[in-house]
Amino acid sequence: MVHFLQEIFSEVENGIEPSTTNPHLNMLLHLLHCHFEGRVVSPSAIVAASGVPYATGTRKLADIVDAGFIEQRPRTKSGKSVSLHPSENLLQVFHRVADRIDRIAMAAYGGERPTPEARDYYFGGSYQSGQSMIPPPRALPQSLKLAGGLRILVHGDPTFMVMENLKRQFEQIVGTDINQRAFSIDRLREEALRNATRANSRYDLIAVDLPWLGEFVKKGVIRPLPDVMDVDRLEPSDFHTAGWRATHWNGVPYGVPSQTTPELMFYRKDWFAEAGLEPPQTTDAVIEAARQFHDPRRGRYGVAWNAARGTALGHTFMMTCADFGQPIIDLPEIAGGFDADHLERDDFRPMLDSERAQAAAEYLMQLMEYSPPDILSMSWYERVRPFANGSVAMAYGYTLLAPYFERDETCAAHGNAGYLPHPHGPGGMPIAPVGGYALCVPANLAEERIPDAVEALIAFTSPAAQKLYAQEGSRTAPRYSVGADPEVRRLSPIFELVDQMSWRDELQFWPRPPVPQISDIITVCGHELHDMLRGLVSPAEALARVQAQAEQIMRTPVT
Repeated sequence: MVHFLQEIFSEVENGIEPSTTNPHLNMLLHLLHCHFEGRVVSPSAIVAASGVPYATGTRKLADIVDAGFIEQRPRTKSGKSVSLHPSENLLQVFHRVADRIDRIAMAAYGGERPTPEARDYYFGGSYQSGQSMIPPPRALPQSLKLAGGLRILVHGDPTFMVMENLKRQFEQIVGTDINQRAFSIDRLREEALRNATRANSRYDLIAVDLPWLGEFVKKGVIRPLPDVMDVDRLEPSDFHTAGWRATHWNGVPYGVPSQTTPELMFYRKDWFAEAGLEPPQTTDAVIEAARQFHDPRRGRYGVAWNAARGTALGHTFMMTCADFGQPIIDLPEIAGGFDADHLERDDFRPMLDSERAQAAAEYLMQLMEYSPPDILSMSWYERVRPFANGSVAMAYGYTLLAPYFERDETCAAHGNAGYLPHPHGPGGMPIAPVGGYALCVPANLAEERIPDAVEALIAFTSPAAQKLYAQEGSRTAPRYSVGADPEVRRLSPIFELVDQMSWRDELQFWPRPPVPQISDIITVCGHELHDMLRGLVSPAEALARVQAQAEQIMRTPVT
């Protein structure tokens, strides 16, 4: 939109005599353009962009600073050198202008009934009048003063990689260098625990997988948020309820959702329509559809899922148990599911050999019959790739993996993917198990770094930042306001669907309750059940082994 306006006014200025230069507008558009590209703007640079002599441009710059459109941030201790940034007022005004230009153009090109060409002509405004748009992130009033820059430990998934791609822009926003280290899920946990043993944390913020929360609290890895900040600054009510609750231990928040990514059932809408099948709402319907689509001779398979040995399969089994109405420990039943908000007790008992857990294990054995031949090595990303390339009818996958086919027009699944909560078994109900990460402040972070780390935490999890992640390819939106933003909704149906699932209370985190021992239980499930899938042991024998080991794990104090 900024580039569009710059081109339009350049044509007007160069094509009409006498000169129609508007220095105020030229400077504001230059400032916005640099802000969106993550480039620092100095007073001399913005005056040079005004299109008028230097002395005149300096006076005009003072006018728009006085009008409240520009914020100045000191670049040196003396304050003599400053950088210029759009104010919140300017960003809001620009978005209102974008919306109006969109509607004016629609009317100009299409009259009262716009043509298809006019409807497709998009200027950056809203397609849905009445919905408020979130303006871009604004620069912090004061640069962060962190020796060596801001240091973050994250998971190497698409959302955090989007943050890495936006590094330059966020460095301008926070006013310091950003150093981000990314690891696979198991190595991330190991590094976070290793970091907790150091005298001083190497990281200002760390990403914590939601099921790890209880363990990290018990082991003193992360700080309670109320100890370091006013939690109301985060606008807690704006977060999806399940995602926000999953960051709590004993009623206290320990992190901020940086991504809320439920696991859903992806299915090929076009295949189901051609076959005259309804989208699968139950596990029986999944098996029936998989049977119908499975045709290895044509390179087609029914379903892909996490069956790789270890962590991947361990997570899958826990969520499959939930599909059959069985939490992995004896959580109290409450309206809408099970109570995972009060896990401080140390007398929970594993429920991994119950009748419903047995049904879940047998369902996985059924899935094996209609899965790709390399299913036993499929994990987080591998399960989505065959769905994207058109060889699989259905796939269990987190929303953060959807960009693999939503943003790639060469993929067979592009434009043909439907999304559902997990199909449920007998005794279960539709749920979308919540995954994702919270950004947390390490317990051993040096005291002098905490205030600036908190400011970065707020900036990275703000609605404006979350919207920017979505626009750059992320399919996770922890906040209702982001999912409701018209510009975000037009990117993918996932955002509106996840909001609806949250309102229907289908987003749940109890399938992987963050008890301190859960990582060890996941490992046990992932190894013993892999032997079951390979046919080395029966489901009953595998579950008996899992139950015995999980009981021993639950009796062992967490230190």
